[in-house]
Amino acid sequence: MTTSSKPDSSRAEPPKSETGWGSSYRLIASDKWKAKSAVMGKAVTEALVEYAQPKPGMQVLDLASGTGEPAISVATLVGAQGHVVALDLSPELLEIARKRAQERGLDNFSTQQADAQALPFADNSFDLATCRFGVMFFRDVGLALGELRRVLRAGSRACFLAWGPFDQPYWRSTMGVVHRHVGGPLLQPGGPDPFRFSAPGSLSAVLRSAGFREVGEETKTLPWTWPGTPEEVWEQAQAVAVPFRAMLDRVPAPMWPQIHAEVRAAIGQYVEGENIAFGASVVLASGSK
Repeated sequence: MTTSSKPDSSRAEPPKSETGWGSSYRLIASDKWKAKSAVMGKAVTEALVEYAQPKPGMQVLDLASGTGEPAISVATLVGAQGHVVALDLSPELLEIARKRAQERGLDNFSTQQADAQALPFADNSFDLATCRFGVMFFRDVGLALGELRRVLRAGSRACFLAWGPFDQPYWRSTMGVVHRHVGGPLLQPGGPDPFRFSAPGSLSAVLRSAGFREVGEETKTLPWTWPGTPEEVWEQAQAVAVPFRAMLDRVPAPMWPQIHAEVRAAIGQYVEGENIAFGASVVLASGSK
């Protein structure tokens, strides 16, 4: 895929790409937008790191790490005696994470391609686990949490961050506009659901069911700011939005110009100077082994 330095997303419909987390289109977008995506997710990452409270010397597992956060941020805090393993299903995304850690000179960081439902680690291996925007997508969340509890040491915490409800600025001004035009299911039935744990108490409930104790949960509104134009953030959103792929693919080609124009106008409501300040409603939850 070729891209111009000034994307004009009004010219055509988005490519009908592969639908998986490691699809080539998503990987290209993840690499292209990694710097700006990191800025947009900075406050969310910082909130999870503060919530998890990593300490020097800790052995930490970051599940569904993707391109490396919060694993990289945690690695800067656990020091030379600590270590962080970034785990994800996609080896291509983990390669981006590895390069980002290498650029920061982090020697206490490694990657592991694996499924969260079958962790390749011995019992009682880690002092802390983190997971940012990943727990919602575990196929069998009970199995994954059981595996996570197995590899944690006694008294160790598992800390999660998940999306709050769909009805918030970022989603409403992007995928919400598309859905208003095409109707039908917002998400593919039985497919990945970013909002699976948006209902208060729902993530806490699955943690308790998996045997975690001292479970806590809170909802926060955090900055979610794109450092660029509406056209950029919309291009990025289309590229990485795997759960919405089926909806995007059923948009008739003649409808795209109007959708693009309406999305840009909707996003424009949140423009502040050279940034787009959406804000994000997220759920933070934790439990101890």
